[in-house]
Amino acid sequence: MREVIVIGGGAAGLMAAIAAAERGARVTLLERNEKPGKKLYITGKGRCNVTNDCAAEDFLREVPRNPRFLYSALADFAPRDMMDFLERNGCPVTVQRGRRVFPASEKASDVTRTLVRVTERLGVRAVYNCRVQGLILREGRCAGVRTEDREWPADAVIVATGGLSAPLTGSTGDGYRFAEEAGHSLTPRRPSLSAIETADAWPCELQGLALKNVTLTLRETKRGKILYTELGEMLFTHFGISGPLVLEMSCHLPEDWREPGRVAAELDLKPGLSAEQLDARLQREFAAAPRKRLANVLPALLPARLAALFPELAKVDAEKPCGEITREERRALCGTLKSLPIAMKALRPIDEAIVTRGGVSVKEIDPATMASKKVPGLYFAGEVIDVDAHTGGYNLQIAFATGHLAGSCAAEE
Repeated sequence: MREVIVIGGGAAGLMAAIAAAERGARVTLLERNEKPGKKLYITGKGRCNVTNDCAAEDFLREVPRNPRFLYSALADFAPRDMMDFLERNGCPVTVQRGRRVFPASEKASDVTRTLVRVTERLGVRAVYNCRVQGLILREGRCAGVRTEDREWPADAVIVATGGLSAPLTGSTGDGYRFAEEAGHSLTPRRPSLSAIETADAWPCELQGLALKNVTLTLRETKRGKILYTELGEMLFTHFGISGPLVLEMSCHLPEDWREPGRVAAELDLKPGLSAEQLDARLQREFAAAPRKRLANVLPALLPARLAALFPELAKVDAEKPCGEITREERRALCGTLKSLPIAMKALRPIDEAIVTRGGVSVKEIDPATMASKKVPGLYFAGEVIDVDAHTGGYNLQIAFATGHLAGSCAAEE
């Protein structure tokens, strides 16, 4: 019977342990926290968007980096397989907007409990509060792991330690160190699905204000090419902008996005109206109250706090009576409502991001098995690998699929 050790009890690690045990291996799961699945508990705002109910070709379009690396993993364990796994093991699921899949209870804890229950049924030995210090490398292969007080021999070791995001859940980058010890290269790591700090102060003045049904667009400045545009929700914070639209947009930022004039972000506050329709709406509002100050009319169009700032953003006098506003000023108001520029400065620190971009180079991992091409007996799964995706359940599915493939192959080597 093959001895398999899984480092990390998150989504990838739990699934790797299950797959290895199902194929007859004796599996030990080593988790540094006092319980497994800590990051799972906070995904989807505690609701746990486990996967996305889509075909493989649609899935891979949501993976901006190294999508072809995932062909075998998704063929081995597709989104529908994950849904069936949960249903079969007592955790019904529901498909919501954007084909996002959640547990029917909308409780992340139910997903974690299901995974843990299956590991227990299969006889996986789970050891908690156990931090791996390093790999045991002998005669050119991985022969186990070292912890503070002992060595753990194994025929195969699966590194599923996560990335650098959400370090309070245990993702502190240990897996990157293990990979480097084994001779693997790492690609640069940076935040993905991240909030954004702004260069302008006005977003910070709106801290706490959430906007719904607005369109956020990212475009290349020189060519005008649209890199991202989507309708949805966003949030102003003490440092700039956040919320679903912003997190998703951060995935589409090119590596050199901070170069002056490289990209521009703009916000359409009235996406349901064309520029002509919006201009007609303003003319009606102004004609109905020609003596009212502009500042008193704008709250009919915008949330009060944003309405108070808006004349300054559009460079129109807030005290001016509506009947005296010129055509050029009205165009400035319309233009700003339809295309409010947001000057971006930096992504928030990686420990605040949802996902880490970068990691163990996919060039050094066999995509058909998740095995190291450099060290026999060593496997990788989940966020530690240089693969990340957009929001919508794709990143968790990558963790489950790569974990399942790594566990299956580690048990059968």
